[in-house]
Amino acid sequence: MVMYEKPKLAISEIEKVLENHLGPGSTEIKPLSGGNISNVFSFNHEGKGYVVKFSDLEGAYETEHYVSHLLSGQNIPFPKCLALGRINQLTYIIMERMEGRNLSDFTAEEQTHQLPEIISILKKMAEADIGSTNGYGWIAADGNGSYVSWKDFVVAVNAEDQRGTFWENWHDLFRTSCLERDVYEEIYGRLMDYVPYNESYRSFIHGDFQQWNILSDGTRITGIIDGNCMYGDSLIDLAILDRHMPWSDVIKTYQINQEKASIKIPYFKERLMGAYYFKGLDGLRFYAKMGWNDAYQNTRQFLLNLNA
Repeated sequence: MVMYEKPKLAISEIEKVLENHLGPGSTEIKPLSGGNISNVFSFNHEGKGYVVKFSDLEGAYETEHYVSHLLSGQNIPFPKCLALGRINQLTYIIMERMEGRNLSDFTAEEQTHQLPEIISILKKMAEADIGSTNGYGWIAADGNGSYVSWKDFVVAVNAEDQRGTFWENWHDLFRTSCLERDVYEEIYGRLMDYVPYNESYRSFIHGDFQQWNILSDGTRITGIIDGNCMYGDSLIDLAILDRHMPWSDVIKTYQINQEKASIKIPYFKERLMGAYYFKGLDGLRFYAKMGWNDAYQNTRQFLLNLNA
């Protein structure tokens, strides 16, 4: 099986992009780890730190450009966007560099210590003002969701025909990877049973809210980056965080936070189940495509045991 490879480009090409937007003088251009579909580089210009990302996926950063303005304008620590453009067959985005390191670099104990602040940021994102937009699912460049309903979105992202996207010809994975058709269809059936509990809730969702996209200086959270941003039930971000920090009592911490704020959460268990199935199913497909067999098996077991 051929694994997905991020696009490659020369330092001279990167320098050309930076000079076009910022003028000469960019220094310390260095590749950054992380990013599954982007090539990411940090650099300095006139004493400030920035990041430039490149992708070969059409329109890769248009949504991130919109989200940057949405979140940074509402007191959420998300990097501001400076430029969006194309070079050859690649799309790129230049953004300010947030201070701190990936939360994943810290010990489990240090991560857990920062969980209350992480939950607070999750709530801020869920409460972001999206009243001028409509629709569910992937956020388009104009800020609207791509589907009329959450159910339409769920059905569409799991459909076989994904031409022109990262998932084009994904049914080949049933033949060429560890992805099992019977397991996928079982989890999809369960997901559809829970869709009615999630579909009446519409908030901003980061979509990949975990330690590799959360920055910290060791004592406080300094920034939130990246994301597979969409509109829908904000408990999806909670489910993602819980699956990536299973040692931290994420769900309990969230519920205590809501209780202290006198916020009732209708159908919490059912909505959380729907969130687990939605992100878990997407995870199975992604891990299979990337060749991450251990992550696939771990997620597979978790999902199949949810109704046990």
